[in-house]
Amino acid sequence: MLTHVLRLTARKSRELFRIRLSYRTQRYLFIYIVLGIPLLYFLSTRIVPILYAFNVSVRDWNLLSSDQPFVGFENFSLLFNDGIFRKSIVNTFKFVVIGVPGQLIVGLAVALLLQSIHRFRGFFRTIYFIPYVTSIIAVSWVFRWILMRNGWLNEVLLQLGLEPQLFLQSPHQALILITLTMIWQSIGFQMLVFMTGLEAIPRMYYEAASIDGAGAWRKFVHITLPLLNPVIVFSAVIGVIAYLQSFGQVLSMTNGGPLNSTTTMVLHIYNLAFLQFKMGRAAAATVVLFAIILLLTLLQLKVLKKNVEY
Repeated sequence: MLTHVLRLTARKSRELFRIRLSYRTQRYLFIYIVLGIPLLYFLSTRIVPILYAFNVSVRDWNLLSSDQPFVGFENFSLLFNDGIFRKSIVNTFKFVVIGVPGQLIVGLAVALLLQSIHRFRGFFRTIYFIPYVTSIIAVSWVFRWILMRNGWLNEVLLQLGLEPQLFLQSPHQALILITLTMIWQSIGFQMLVFMTGLEAIPRMYYEAASIDGAGAWRKFVHITLPLLNPVIVFSAVIGVIAYLQSFGQVLSMTNGGPLNSTTTMVLHIYNLAFLQFKMGRAAAATVVLFAIILLLTLLQLKVLKKNVEY
């Protein structure tokens, strides 16, 4: 009898322990599992390749050879002595300097215009967003066709009695035209981001400014812009990363030409790796690009944190 009572007591204790353990840990266990699976995926697809790229960057890694001897920082030295790579860095920052402010200004302007209308707003938002979800290659080829020497735009210029232009075949025009194409395609995303920010601004601020006699420009400068600071910095961070990684538009429209005037860092990495089979030097260029993106992102996030705290 005593043995039976002890067994029942032990069973009840185990059941109560399982129930109590379940109540205390089940939720946290579920959270850790849900967080752990994407974390493992991120580590395996992001962190591991980054570390592997660091390893390749310090080796003479050639796809045509089975040897990968350690060469230290020789790949980086050869890289910075490469005139095309130095030019690709300059071109990449040109894309950033022209493209990021351009897409912010145009996106904000479109968002303000759409915010001021009440009819067909959804229709216009859809129309402006379509280019953003369209294939980069498709958009690039359409603009390449428009900007050809015998393309549609030159036909229009001839009809107007003006001289045809080289456009994508000009070292002075090609980079700007590719940047304008990228700005045009990104308007939809920027417009949605800014419209979200504009809708979050309380209307009472504008009503109080109207009572004080403030005009549209003063409302924009003293209310809209300051309250949109976090949105602007967020869009700038996303834009800088996107333009630093410019590749598809350049490859499709000019392939880096003419005279390497549109060659970007990512395109040069592609050429080193898959056309010249210099994987070590391509990995070194990837490390340099990674460092640039990381530094600029940290700098912009620091600015964003200050704006949010303010």
